[in-house]
Amino acid sequence: MEQSSGSGGVMPVTNLAEYFRDALGSALSHQHVAVEDQTAHYLVNMLTLFARADQVFEPTPEGLRIRPLVQMFTEALAAPTAAEREHSLQRLGDVSLFIAGFFAHGFARKLIDIDYHIAMGGRAYGTLAASLARGRRRVLGQVFAELASKFQPLVDALGEISDAGRRYTQQDVLRLYELWLKTGSARARSLLRQLGVEAAPVAVSAH
Repeated sequence: MEQSSGSGGVMPVTNLAEYFRDALGSALSHQHVAVEDQTAHYLVNMLTLFARADQVFEPTPEGLRIRPLVQMFTEALAAPTAAEREHSLQRLGDVSLFIAGFFAHGFARKLIDIDYHIAMGGRAYGTLAASLARGRRRVLGQVFAELASKFQPLVDALGEISDAGRRYTQQDVLRLYELWLKTGSARARSLLRQLGVEAAPVAVSAH
C-alpha cells in the first residue's frame, strides 16, 4: 500500500495493520470518538482486510460489484443456520461502514446515498449484537453493539483517514453540506467551517 505524504510525494506503507492502527487512533481522537480496545482492534482488522478490493467487492458477470444492501440483509435474515446469518449480518455491517467512510464523496453520483448505508449498516450490527448478547460470544456482541450505536461517528473517523491530503473543490463543499444535512455529521460541519462555510439547515417554507 502507498499513502500520500504531506510533501506531495508517496510514502510506502509496509505494515497495513500498523498503519491503520495509527491512522484510526488519530482519527478517533480528532473526531472525539471513544471506543473500547476490542472495537478498535476489530476496526483495524476490517480496514486491513478491505485494503484488498477483492475482499470488499464480489465477482459478478459485470465485474466486481457490491450487492444491493437490502438484498444482503434479506438473505441474512433468511439464512438456514445461525452461523450463516451472523456472517452475513457482519459482512453487511462491515461493507456499509467501509463504503460510507471511504467513498462518501462518490455517493453524489448515485441514487443510493450515504444515509442509506448508515441505516443499513447500523441495523445489521445491532441485529447481530442482539443475537450474541448471551453466551460465550457476548464480548463480541458488545463490539457489534458499540459499532451500531456509534456508526455515524465511526463513518466520520474513517472519512478522515480516507481524506488525508485531500484538496476540496467547490463541488466537494456542496457535497459536504449535503452530507451534513442528511446525516448531521460533526466532521462534515467542521470541514465546512475550515473551508469558510457556516453550515445551517435550509428552511423549507410551506405553500
